[in-house]
Amino acid sequence: MILYGLATCDTCRKARKALPQAEFVDLREQGMPPEVLAAALERFGERLVNSRSTTWRGLSEAERARPPRDLLAAHPTLMKRPLVVDGDRMVLGWDKAAQADLGVI
Repeated sequence: MILYGLATCDTCRKARKALPQAEFVDLREQGMPPEVLAAALERFGERLVNSRSTTWRGLSEAERARPPRDLLAAHPTLMKRPLVVDGDRMVLGWDKAAQADLGVI
């Protein structure tokens, strides 16, 4: 199980605490492997982009109009977090449904 997120993100910290067995990958330092990004975009589409983030608010309209793959490649912190990958299963976010899906609650 791999948890993709940011070390400074409170939500990611909660997920890491609840999933101590998961390997943590900091998007800011290590980025996301292209094949994982492609699979996540196929599964979640535009929901993978966090349009409520400070990074998003700092983008120009032209940048916001770019395809999600290009946006996330240029600004990995734009990804909704965390993304938990466990084999073929992917869980995005840390709401009650995501926690239930991962067996945390």
